[in-house]
Amino acid sequence: MSAKKIVISVLAVPAVLLGGFLLVAAMQPEDFVVTRSATMAAPPARVFPEVNSFHAWEAWSPWAKLDPNAKAIFEGPESGEGAKFTWSGNDKVGEGTQTIVLSKPDERIQIRLDFKRPMEATNDTEFLFKPDGEKTLVTWNMSGKKNFVSKAFCLFFNMDKMVGADFEKGLASLKAIVEKPAIEKPLASEATVGDTAAIGEDRKATEK
Repeated sequence: MSAKKIVISVLAVPAVLLGGFLLVAAMQPEDFVVTRSATMAAPPARVFPEVNSFHAWEAWSPWAKLDPNAKAIFEGPESGEGAKFTWSGNDKVGEGTQTIVLSKPDERIQIRLDFKRPMEATNDTEFLFKPDGEKTLVTWNMSGKKNFVSKAFCLFFNMDKMVGADFEKGLASLKAIVEKPAIEKPLASEATVGDTAAIGEDRKATEK
């Protein structure tokens, strides 16, 4: 249910009930925090770059596949502080901008999240990377303040459950990516004596 539909529903109820609803909504907590964590079998140095560049988000973001036709604009540096991502799509993804405001290699990333649709809001997002032996504990937080419309919305929907579910999907996708074994070819300068000999034999065979 969109914010517009909630307002229409509220206006349709009797004045007494409306007054009670407005009072209850106004008394809701102003601050909110949504937090989810996941342990990944990869060092922080492997996980950090996947979050530090918005270009990499398409592979693991829980919202990337919700609207294949969404418009995306990348501004600023490729990664790190100042990197900016603006999107505009359907009702499932809305419209807004993300900007990396703090990037501490392999430790912490802070992002300012400015929503335009479905409702205007500015929230703070944070990723923490804590080494755990050869693994990394990744924590994804989002915090902010609720205006009256947001408070009313939360009377009908559990924000922690809704946003938290998306965070869980995103972390699971990120985990799958960073835990995938890297397949690398040795550089020519790193070829062993046996490899060099084999290459020579192959060239001779080709010349024949």
